[in-house]
Amino acid sequence: MSAQPAVRIQGLHKSFGRTEVLKGIDLQVKSGEVMCLLGPSGSGKSTFLRCINHLEKVTAGRIYVDGGLVGYAERGGRLHELPEREVSRRRADIGMVFQHFNLFPHLTAFDNVALAPLLVKGEDRRAVFDRTGELLKRVGLGSKQFAYPSQLSGGQQQRVAIARALAMQPKLMLFDEPTSALDPELVGEVLAVMRDLAESGMTMIVVTHEIGFAREVGDTIVFMDGGVVVETGVPREVIADPQHERTKAFLSRVL
Repeated sequence: MSAQPAVRIQGLHKSFGRTEVLKGIDLQVKSGEVMCLLGPSGSGKSTFLRCINHLEKVTAGRIYVDGGLVGYAERGGRLHELPEREVSRRRADIGMVFQHFNLFPHLTAFDNVALAPLLVKGEDRRAVFDRTGELLKRVGLGSKQFAYPSQLSGGQQQRVAIARALAMQPKLMLFDEPTSALDPELVGEVLAVMRDLAESGMTMIVVTHEIGFAREVGDTIVFMDGGVVVETGVPREVIADPQHERTKAFLSRVL
């Protein structure tokens, strides 16, 4: 375990116009830790993830991944946004899996996974192709490499999306409610891949309503509401004995 946190968030604020969505978030994620974010819709969880990946620009505060700012350089105590090329280079260390897969419909599963390492990193084709085949086998889709998204179930598409993120060999994986768009019978196959990834030591931040997954796989639970961190702690303790009334009310509805 590295002494330096994998992710360090300091005083994070994010506003859209006059609407303040994040109101001063301070968090740290250790290397190899699985942090699960819980909270009602509109609490700021997805915006928080998108700020880490610089898909949203921060209004104030600092986000460090592996010791470095993502998307910004700091000069004279002020943040200056980096050119898009440099942003993309830093973002390549952060894999993200969305609710709705976002696969290219005209590309096969294999090509969806291989595309970014070839175009963004300019890696050797043979090395990328070998890794792509292994990743698709890892997520249980070795026999579906040349299927198009329309030929795959939702759970299979989400597993391709996870393989695609892993193809960039990220240091951090972000999951934004990865099972929320799936039929209930398909949820388990995606959670199984995520569980395997956690066991391999990947640092993960997971926005989820899957309380069982958070209890079994998470190292830390963070409960957010109204753009702030309301409660944080060890999953079994937070779920069994929440201390804050808002956490108690939320868990009573979802359990």
